[in-house]
Amino acid sequence: MRSLLVLFIFAFLLSCSKEGYLTDHNAGIRLSEDTLSFDTVFTSTGSVTHAFLIHNPNDKKIKISSISLAGGNSSAFRINADGVPGPEIRNIDIAANDSIYVFATVTIHPNSETLPFLVRDSVAIHFNGNTRFVQLQAYGRNAVFLRNHRISLSETWNNELPYVILGELNIEEGATLIIGEGTQIYFHADAPMVVQGSLKVNGDRYDSTLVVFQGDRLDEPYRDYPGAWPGIYFSETSRDNVLNYAVIKNSYRGITTENYLPGNTKIILNQCRIENTYDAAILSLGSSMELNNCLIANSGNGIILGYGGNYLFRHVTAVNVANNYIITKNPVLTVANYVVEDNVAYTAPLNASFVNSIFWGQGSAVEDEVKVLKEGSTVYNVHFENCLWKIKNAPGEGNFTGMIAEDPLFDSINISSNYYNFELKDNSPAIDAGKPMVLPIDIRGKTRGSLPDIGAFEKD
Repeated sequence: MRSLLVLFIFAFLLSCSKEGYLTDHNAGIRLSEDTLSFDTVFTSTGSVTHAFLIHNPNDKKIKISSISLAGGNSSAFRINADGVPGPEIRNIDIAANDSIYVFATVTIHPNSETLPFLVRDSVAIHFNGNTRFVQLQAYGRNAVFLRNHRISLSETWNNELPYVILGELNIEEGATLIIGEGTQIYFHADAPMVVQGSLKVNGDRYDSTLVVFQGDRLDEPYRDYPGAWPGIYFSETSRDNVLNYAVIKNSYRGITTENYLPGNTKIILNQCRIENTYDAAILSLGSSMELNNCLIANSGNGIILGYGGNYLFRHVTAVNVANNYIITKNPVLTVANYVVEDNVAYTAPLNASFVNSIFWGQGSAVEDEVKVLKEGSTVYNVHFENCLWKIKNAPGEGNFTGMIAEDPLFDSINISSNYYNFELKDNSPAIDAGKPMVLPIDIRGKTRGSLPDIGAFEKD
């Protein structure tokens, strides 16, 4: 009986020992990250949440005596561990072979800096007389914040600070917004740009002088998502819009426009890029547009020109590549002199000319990347000249001369890394195949030769 009692006490003590804390100074923990890096964060807007794991690889539980921010209450960062907010969290148990998350966010207060600046701190993890660190770093940027902003006269924006648009940005009828080179405009998810007056964009050829319109989520993976903001809408009253060296990307729809004044080109795009749009890159209903040396890439519904209108496309590269974000089910270009409402087709005069342009797609089931559709007997003039396209069946009614139905052989496409270079390879059939003397420079400002290449890019 006494021996049984001894065995029971020994088993109880052994059980308690296994369930007790590991207090050995040499016991280790594992951290999933040594540094948490936050992409550019606009001042006062806060950031997404990043996290790291503290893992206990031992066969006994371990007590973390504290998890703390070195900057304390004055830090730009905030932490939360095991559901408890910082800046210091004490006495957290981690079971044997288990883990806890530590979450971190950052809010950066405005200062006098005009360029991005680095904000740092660290998280200290104290246990068994040891201290481990996880570094925190974020690039902060001051900005001009505009919420539900209306332009009633005229405004000029420059590149001193980026603009962050919260809520609708509206250029009222009769007003003009002039945007200088190198200006960056970031739109929140609920922030469309509505142009009832005029928009003038004065970008230039270099990366630092382009004018960029994009969503305000700059953290991965959101910075590559299409549909991050609504896009730019030119209303019926809008007129005299000229965009030079502008980039419109990651929007739900790139440009939407309707109606125009006879004898007036409503929108002129020179050396512009519209990329990674969830729906249509351009949706135009009975409007007027001129595109020169433009890249229209990776949009869910391509370019849609409906209900007639006046259009001139010269040296445009329009291409859809099915990828992780964009599923293309429609042609890259659809041209029609009608629109259907309540099963009734309404027609309008159509004049459209496409010269030295590429209309291509790959990775989807679309066989014909150009559709030209006609209803009724209204004025209908559609011309394609010296263009390269992906086509299998007759595109529709129009005049087609000097057309090439071959792979353009773009320089580099890597879907897994979301990288697209739509310049031409050395053996591209588009090289020297364009109509001469159409536009003297390409999308980068490079001078074209006497035998220009088809598309927006002149081969070096």
